[in-house]
Amino acid sequence: MEFEDLNYEQSGQIATISLARPDARNAYSEAMVRSLVAALARAQDDNEVRCVVLTGEGSAFSAGGDLKLMRDHAEMFAGGPAELRRRYIDGIQGIPAAIQRFEKPLVAAINGPAIGAGLDLACMCDLRVASEDAKFGSTFVKVGLVPGDGGAYFLTRAVGYARALDLMLTGRVIDAQEALSIGLVQRLVASTELLSEAFTLAKTIAANAPVAVRLTKRAAVHAYDSDVHVSMELAATYQGIAQNTADHDEAVHAFLERRSPKFEGR
Repeated sequence: MEFEDLNYEQSGQIATISLARPDARNAYSEAMVRSLVAALARAQDDNEVRCVVLTGEGSAFSAGGDLKLMRDHAEMFAGGPAELRRRYIDGIQGIPAAIQRFEKPLVAAINGPAIGAGLDLACMCDLRVASEDAKFGSTFVKVGLVPGDGGAYFLTRAVGYARALDLMLTGRVIDAQEALSIGLVQRLVASTELLSEAFTLAKTIAANAPVAVRLTKRAAVHAYDSDVHVSMELAATYQGIAQNTADHDEAVHAFLERRSPKFEGR
């Protein structure tokens, strides 16, 4: 399957999705939006894939919205209020919808600036590994806009209400060290080590029982917005499923036999 403005590669149990508009600092195009949704669906349906790394080609992770398209009121920025509302719902908001449906761990390898909707995309991922050269900014107010892709929701989940509001209302750009200090990223490495670190993290996750990993992610996603009673009931349901998998039996036997388990995802 060919993707436009995006590359998809697979190595063993790890799939890599790379935003591929480097000349535009990986700003979104309508084709990239469609491709990203399709790439996530491909990884979801491929039983061999256990974890996905998302990164950008060139010097940027993603500049978010394309200012030249904004200037020309073209593509995703065309139309009056009602038409634009529908374009957002049917277009760029398809990305967070796809990521929310995505059951496998998604690791962002942030190789450079993640600005506007690019920052939002990073926040939609489960874990974030950043290069020391990366910069982060929720800069919508600087160009008279709001986070139309739902970024306010995801940034708030990543760093908390007050810190998210500080970033969104000031539109200031922060460096990688500050991003690490506020919990926006979980790991910070030299640019030359970024993909290696992201793949190491992905492989560590992929080495665990696939069904248990996916159910644990779903439990965490739902628990964030649920009360304790709903969360506990969901945990019991998922545990009932996990404890009846062949991988669980294999893990117990391997532990007792002092060997490494061989997980098959069932």
